[in-house]
Formats: sequence, structure tokens, C-alpha cells
Amino acid sequence: MYYPFFDPTMLILIPAILLATFAQIKLISTYGKYANISSKNGLTGAEVAKELLKQQGINNVSVKMVSGKLTDHFNPRTNIVNISKDNYNSSSIAAISVAAHEVGHAIQHFKGYTPLKIRSNLVPIVNFSSSLALPLIMLGIFLSFSGSTLILKIGIFLFSFSIIFQLITLPVEFNASKRANNLLQKYGFLSNNEVDASKQVLNAAALTYVAATLTSVLQLIRLLLILNKREDKY
Repeated sequence: MYYPFFDPTMLILIPAILLATFAQIKLISTYGKYANISSKNGLTGAEVAKELLKQQGINNVSVKMVSGKLTDHFNPRTNIVNISKDNYNSSSIAAISVAAHEVGHAIQHFKGYTPLKIRSNLVPIVNFSSSLALPLIMLGIFLSFSGSTLILKIGIFLFSFSIIFQLITLPVEFNASKRANNLLQKYGFLSNNEVDASKQVLNAAALTYVAATLTSVLQLIRLLLILNKREDKY
């Protein structure tokens, strides 16, 4: 049966959609589980973050609370470890894990971790290219029906910068989690059993980055197939 409005290239995205769905469910369930289990140490996410920064000799980074759920992040421009409200005041394993992960990014910045430096330098380029990529791709696909593929090529080129950014993000995130787990165990903020639970939380979070990267890579492949099909047709 022929479906005139069905784009077969959409099938390429199915693995990414499935992984993204699984990753989101995994994160919600794992974080939710360990957000309800208090650590034996009893310190809050904010207290652990401040102590870890102190132990690493990082005195120019502050720890602040931000609104939202799982909005935790480190801002290298302001030297602030931002911890979401739930994790800031919580002594749960999940809260401590997430806070330590963000400190891991602060340590990366302090020590000049190369992938983080590259990612930071790419931010303005990616912000610019991302704002133009989608409109140009949509316009380019429309114009490609008349045989002109230049705009589509430009859109795909700009879109590729976001993929480079996501690929560099992966080692940055995994390294921050590794630093977090090592430090939590080294300084006794979590017991051995709790460290295993912490790894589950951070691995679940990391899986969302993997899913996002896979989605972008497969989307790029899909766009290249569309481009190739348009050029073959004309």
C-alpha cells in the first residue's frame, strides 16, 4: 500500500526514540528511588558540595540553590555550582550524588580538563548555529523539491555543530561522574553500598546524554539521505 505522506527515513529515528524513552524512564525511577533513601552520613547535597570543593582546594567556587527539578549545573562563567532545591536541602543518596557530579565539573574547570575547555569554547558557535539550523533545514527541504539543495546543505552543516558538541559532552559527563564517585568514597560521604547506588543514579543520568547524542546522529543520517535523494532526483 502506498502512503504519499509517509517519509520512510523517519524509521531511522526509531532506535533513538526507544532509547530516549527508556533513558527518561530509567532516570525518573532510579532518581526517585534513591531520592527517598537518606545517606548514613546525613549531610545535605549543598553541604557535601561545599566540603568537596574545600577538600580540593577550590576556594573561588560558590554553591547556590536554584529552582526547578534536576536543574543542577555548574556555571564556569560565574564559578557557581547550582543545585536544585530538592537536592540542596536533601541528605538523600540521589541528592549527594547529583551535587558531587556538579562539583566534578567544577574540578574539571579548575584543573583545565581539555574536553570541558573545548565544549565551553563551542558554546557560542553552537548557540548561533542551532538557532539557524532548523529554519534553514525546513526551508531547504521545501526548496529541494524544485531542485535547489544549497540551503539544505547549509542547514545540515550548521546542525552538525550541535552533534560535535554532544559528542564532546559525553566524556565530560562521564568523567564528572567518575570524579564524583571517587571523591564520595574517598572522603567517606557515602559507604561502599551507597556508592553503588550513587553510580546507578549518575549512570541513569548519563544515559539521557547518550540517547540525545544518538538521536542527533541518526537525525543527521536521515537528513543526508534526504539530501542525497533530492540530488539524485534532479
